[in-house]
Amino acid sequence: MPRDPLIALVGKPSSGKSTTLNSLTDTTAKVGNFPFTTIDPNRAVGYLQIPCACSRTTLPSNQPASPSDPPPLQAKCKPNYGVCQQGTRSVPIDLLDVAGLVPGAHQGKGLGNKFLDDLRHADALIHVVDVSGTTDAEGKSTRGYDPSNDIVWLRSEIVSWVLGNLMQKWGGVKRRHTAIKATAVETLQSQFSGYGATSAVIARTLDRLQLKQPLQDWSNETVEQVVNAFVDEKFPTIIALNKIDHPDADKNVSKIAKMEKPERLVLCSAISEVFLRRLVKQGFVSYIPGSEFVDTRQDLIEQGDENGGGLKEMDEKLVQRVENLKDMVLYRFGSTGVNQVLTRASELLGLVPTFSVRSISSFGSGDGSVFRDCVLVKKGSTVKDVYRKIMGDAPLAYVETVGGMRVSEDDEVMVGKNDILCFKVGRA
Repeated sequence: MPRDPLIALVGKPSSGKSTTLNSLTDTTAKVGNFPFTTIDPNRAVGYLQIPCACSRTTLPSNQPASPSDPPPLQAKCKPNYGVCQQGTRSVPIDLLDVAGLVPGAHQGKGLGNKFLDDLRHADALIHVVDVSGTTDAEGKSTRGYDPSNDIVWLRSEIVSWVLGNLMQKWGGVKRRHTAIKATAVETLQSQFSGYGATSAVIARTLDRLQLKQPLQDWSNETVEQVVNAFVDEKFPTIIALNKIDHPDADKNVSKIAKMEKPERLVLCSAISEVFLRRLVKQGFVSYIPGSEFVDTRQDLIEQGDENGGGLKEMDEKLVQRVENLKDMVLYRFGSTGVNQVLTRASELLGLVPTFSVRSISSFGSGDGSVFRDCVLVKKGSTVKDVYRKIMGDAPLAYVETVGGMRVSEDDEVMVGKNDILCFKVGRA
């Protein structure tokens, strides 16, 4: 069956990786054993924020009474896992918390061996960087450190790890390649299968380089080029520039922005997100993860809610902390950035949320609620891939989508097209 996507959080000690993980895995919804994931000590369940299908006004029976009213399906939307708030849905996704990395990891320094072994299973990486410059390469407290160095040496560690493993047996690889008259894709796929690489990943890697020489004639420099391209293809990386509220962060962000593609960078303050979610649990504020708005009891009273949303009154010290957070993070950057980190990583993988319903006319599950189930599949997945992910090998009679239209098992699922599906089990 199709494997669930897995995103790994990496970073040196004290970069804020653990805080970022906590902010991504925390939710106000109930949690439990998920039908599509197995959690071991290194894994966690994060929550990806997506626009829920219940917010689409193009769906039948989902037209609001007036433009200012929410779509009526929102009131019935009660996900089995995660939560839906005003049309923004938290969908569970597997995260991998790998050991802290320090320079020399590929040689076994620090917890490098554990880090690299865990990394094999990841589909994408989130590299949490302490952009304040207050921790050195090994995570020790300092001032004025250049965090752009962390981005360079982390990638270098991964490349050195893969390259070192390959070069140890390169002579034998070339002889076997020639003897069995294999293609370059076949030979490299057998060598890189331990990193979870498919033949499609290898093919895209070689397409990047447009190499003309046969594999047996590759120089050491060519092999290194191939490994670099493979790392980029197999481990696409989002760089989370954490601690943006620190006074020294601006100059470091500016330098890194000149070095890296903008789509790879996300500015964030993980500690701010954790703080806000704690206040939500304690009943002091109203806040939707990923939003730029935080409402206190006084804010809601001023907006016309006499009960202040049922929120607790805050003392002056707590009020000032919330106001500072608004000024330093939310108003300046538009959000804490934490949820955007996971969103960007999912976009990197091309993940498509798909909704499975029992009734295609009501979108219900038999209990009066709608859109109970949502799973994430990779871009290019078909209706059959979604079915196998949910139902396994059970026989499939036919599939319907919005409007009662039947769709083929081979049709591709995309956001807004074939992503709401009703599966009829049995023999056609």
